[in-house]
Amino acid sequence: MSAYAQKETAVTFEMKLSKEKLGINERLRVDFSMNRDGDNFNPPNFEGFRVLMGPSQSISSSWINGVRSYSKTYSYTLAPTGRGNFTIGQATIIIDGKTYKSLPKEVEVTAAVDKPSDQLTVDDVADESLHLVAEVSKTSPYLNEAVSVVYKLYVSPSVSVSNYQPLDNPKYNNFWSQDIPVSRLSAENGTYKGKPYRYVILKRVVLYPQKSGKLEIEPLSLDVTVEVPTNKRDFFGGRVYSQTNKTVSAGNRIINVKPLPQAGKPVNFSGAVGNFDFAVTTSKTVLNASESLQAKVQVSGKGNLKLFQLPEPNLPGSLEVYEPEFEESVRTTLSGSQGKVSNNYTIVPSFKGKYPIPSISFTYFDPNSEMYKTLSSDEIVINVKEGPLNSSGVPTTNTTNNTKRSVSPGNQFNFIKLKPNLSAIGSNYFFGSTSFYLWLLLPLVLIPITIIFSKKREAIASDVVGNRVRRANKLARKYLSKAKKELGNKDSFYIALEKGLHNYLKSKLKIETSEFSKDRIATLLTEKNIDTPTKDGFVALLSSCEMARYSPFSRVQMQQDYDKASEVISNLDKQL
Repeated sequence: MSAYAQKETAVTFEMKLSKEKLGINERLRVDFSMNRDGDNFNPPNFEGFRVLMGPSQSISSSWINGVRSYSKTYSYTLAPTGRGNFTIGQATIIIDGKTYKSLPKEVEVTAAVDKPSDQLTVDDVADESLHLVAEVSKTSPYLNEAVSVVYKLYVSPSVSVSNYQPLDNPKYNNFWSQDIPVSRLSAENGTYKGKPYRYVILKRVVLYPQKSGKLEIEPLSLDVTVEVPTNKRDFFGGRVYSQTNKTVSAGNRIINVKPLPQAGKPVNFSGAVGNFDFAVTTSKTVLNASESLQAKVQVSGKGNLKLFQLPEPNLPGSLEVYEPEFEESVRTTLSGSQGKVSNNYTIVPSFKGKYPIPSISFTYFDPNSEMYKTLSSDEIVINVKEGPLNSSGVPTTNTTNNTKRSVSPGNQFNFIKLKPNLSAIGSNYFFGSTSFYLWLLLPLVLIPITIIFSKKREAIASDVVGNRVRRANKLARKYLSKAKKELGNKDSFYIALEKGLHNYLKSKLKIETSEFSKDRIATLLTEKNIDTPTKDGFVALLSSCEMARYSPFSRVQMQQDYDKASEVISNLDKQL
């Protein structure tokens, strides 16, 4: 007999159970399989069970490399009739004139289960295999202390995800928020409730609570397309997958925000929370009158750098000081914001002398040590060497003690000795002289001149609209000067224009606008009672700056936007 014939004579006949332990409300599948065709199949009596379906018969036959593969199966679906331990008895069949018997198997029937496994649908499997979790770095932070939230989607190895779409993004009420973009989705291995899972980070955000007490972090909700394996096989024997869409949510998270301690809180505390360094520097300390210097007030470190006001220097009144230009270099990671912010003051002395810039203090709260800390700058003396004297006729100094020459009363002229034979060399009388009449008529000439000059000053001072227009035009030129230099260079022009518009709002309203949307800025301007054309013009300019990144703009359009920006800033300055 050939080898192929010998293989065909190796007969197998066995019983397979879908499970050996089940609840009384579950179903049991029993398969009797053989590798040769047979007759007179005789099933057991299935004591303790009720036959719901069967026998159903399936046959599979194929030739691969000259070897025959054959399988024949009788299947039953059973329902238990009570709790306890039951035995599925032997089944018999006759193959090639011989009787073959299957081995008996034990089955345990328990109390009813909440979710019968045999009734699990594709949606049920997806629900058990998909979890969206919001991991919060701190559940009890201080006011204005950084809290990071990382949204992870956990996926069971038994299913796969082909797509996802955000349904509801959290608003983060009572928080200042900063998104950290996820540049690339990368699956990593992890565990969820002690079971192996794969997970991917979908969203990262850093929050700074702006209110103490219990605050709620709204959930992130996603619509996810899931592919779930079924018990079916395709023509080539591969498992058939069924696709379904599931909505998953990270759920609400509550954090308890602690207020900053009142004990030991300095008067000059402006809300800074973190760990910072503080410095006040000048570009020069020796110069001539009418020359300019830059004074920089800078805070650097890690914390809520965008959420507090920088201290202002107390400069002598005889120095001409322009509005500061705000600069920031801040990057945000999961541990919080870090970098530096500064105000740059342009100072122009008018007179010769020495001008002290007194020490400035900056206070912040350190959440690690739970203490307030105060940093102070050194006093800086500006020495103006050349220039006109001030109105007193002497150079200004930083000294406070004036040395005066004292003279003793009485006999102070005793050292003068009169000599005899002195004669007068001439007598000049003031009364009736030319000088007398000049001094007499001088007030009469000065009075009308003074009246005319005073009326002129009053007219200028009373011209409120004119003064505002002049001041607004000067302010517009200041913030748009860089944009004007970049006319013709689209990218640089609109970057400078957008920065100028934001810096204007920072300067006028003392707020941080870089994280504001156009809608939020429009709402802010409405709250300030700005008229609709000016507000719409400001928002339209911001839209042009965004569109310029993706669309070509001509020099004519740039000039129109520049002129429009000057007009809008001038109008805003009149109304703010």
